[in-house]
Amino acid sequence: MASRRALVVFSGGQDSTTCLYLAKEEHEFVSALTFAYAQRHAREIESAKKIASLANVEHEIVDLGPLFKGLSSLVDPSAPLPGASETTNHGAVQQLPSTFVPGRNMLFLSLAASRAYARDCSTLYIGVSQEDFAGYPDCREGFIKSMQQSIGAALDREITIQAPLMHLSKKQTVELAQRLPGCLDALAYSTTCYNGSHPPCNTCNACLLRARGFEQAGVIDPLLRSARQLC
Repeated sequence: MASRRALVVFSGGQDSTTCLYLAKEEHEFVSALTFAYAQRHAREIESAKKIASLANVEHEIVDLGPLFKGLSSLVDPSAPLPGASETTNHGAVQQLPSTFVPGRNMLFLSLAASRAYARDCSTLYIGVSQEDFAGYPDCREGFIKSMQQSIGAALDREITIQAPLMHLSKKQTVELAQRLPGCLDALAYSTTCYNGSHPPCNTCNACLLRARGFEQAGVIDPLLRSARQLC
């Protein structure tokens, strides 16, 4: 009988929160794994803690320290963050954004697979999307497929990597969240903003993409609707 256990790579953002609640719909046991890697702000870690508690799932935080130091504006508070100027009017990325962290998802999936093995989880969820306009090479379907093959070979056990948002626009991701019980409420605590602002800064590219998705879906972002603070 196939395992009904899943592990979610969980940042505390919009996409990983949607994946977490989708995993809860599809599996009997779900746990969440969050990585701290000296990112610019700690708010997303606090978001992950709060949402994992709301979802009533086991939650583990792994501290990678300054492993990615100097590789991205996401781990360098002195570096400028990209905004709308780095994209075209059609949303296509002109060049690889400074927020790209080389090797991040490769390492995250490798470590998550090890934890999944230990917890007898047959499925990993990750909220990557090649439709997300960021242009990150480690968010593409080809990369996910290659990692699944490599992990299976390394562990001598089949672990499926689910990337359910891979071909969804932000609008479609919002529509998916609407269908998942409790997900929209949890999104009130999620952190997408590159600056870690609450309420969101609405100037960084991550905020603009999130706002566009909710607008196109005709849904008020619960993060804006709610004045609740993380506690």
